[in-house]
Amino acid sequence: MNAGMTKENIQRLLKAVGSRPQMDDSSVEYSEMKWNEPHYFSKDQLDKLEIFVQNIAAALTEKFSAFCRTPFEVEITSTSQRCADECLTETNAQQRKDYYLSFGSGPGKEFGILEIPEQTASLWVKQLLGDSESNEEQGRELSQLEQSLLYDLASVIVKTLSVVHPKLESIPSNNIVSGQLPIKLKEAEEICRISFSVKRNGSEMKSDASFFIPCVKLEIVTGKNTYTQNESSAQDFSKVIIEHLGSTPVRITVRLACSQLGFEDMMNLQVDDIIMLDKRIDEPVELIAEGHTFGFGWPAKSEGQYAVTIAATEF
Repeated sequence: MNAGMTKENIQRLLKAVGSRPQMDDSSVEYSEMKWNEPHYFSKDQLDKLEIFVQNIAAALTEKFSAFCRTPFEVEITSTSQRCADECLTETNAQQRKDYYLSFGSGPGKEFGILEIPEQTASLWVKQLLGDSESNEEQGRELSQLEQSLLYDLASVIVKTLSVVHPKLESIPSNNIVSGQLPIKLKEAEEICRISFSVKRNGSEMKSDASFFIPCVKLEIVTGKNTYTQNESSAQDFSKVIIEHLGSTPVRITVRLACSQLGFEDMMNLQVDDIIMLDKRIDEPVELIAEGHTFGFGWPAKSEGQYAVTIAATEF
């Protein structure tokens, strides 16, 4: 075996080439961030929103029980921020006929939606008619009378928002619809979904429903969003981004040239040996940032250090 190809030299080379510092992350705490989801509200706004939704639960418990003339318990199950296009995609993909009641400050000014899943609608109607809580016939289309009863109950639920916060106008529209959203949502609009469950006291059977309200409308409850309050324009945002990028450090690598050697030839390298590179001396060196070539230059020196004189850029 060649002197340069000893087992010890090969192991030393493989160790040098393949070694990478390993970070011990066993004690690192982190949370998964879903960057594709909107984050409209600040921490302070979310705290105010949590108080609001809990007040909704208490008010709905009272209103639901009074309307159905039997004790019920309403619980908020989740409060999330979503993009409107996601809601539209889900609605279009559903194979069921959920019921929807829009609400707002008046006819033609609706902004929010109460979503009542098909099974929930069937159960609520049965309870209003005094039927048992069986699941029989759930999924069938409601009769005109049943839809009228469902509309009356849904209207009470929607109006509860204004009871909890009088400045949040929640006048229900004139009719309840099934199978499609009653109002057109802007695809990029950020929506707050407030989901809740309803359960009759003494029963384990729960029914679910949700409010869909544009985040901007809930600023009446949470306070103004910083960006909304400052009424920042697109140009302002661009300026902030450019200023931030301007102070971001970027590591630049200067690549003189390359060469390719066989493994054995590399192991036989000695001091004062010469490696021929794949570039002529009259060719510029390559300037690389984040793995991408962005320009070329000429080797130079400045104040006792290596330097590069820029010859061309690809900006």
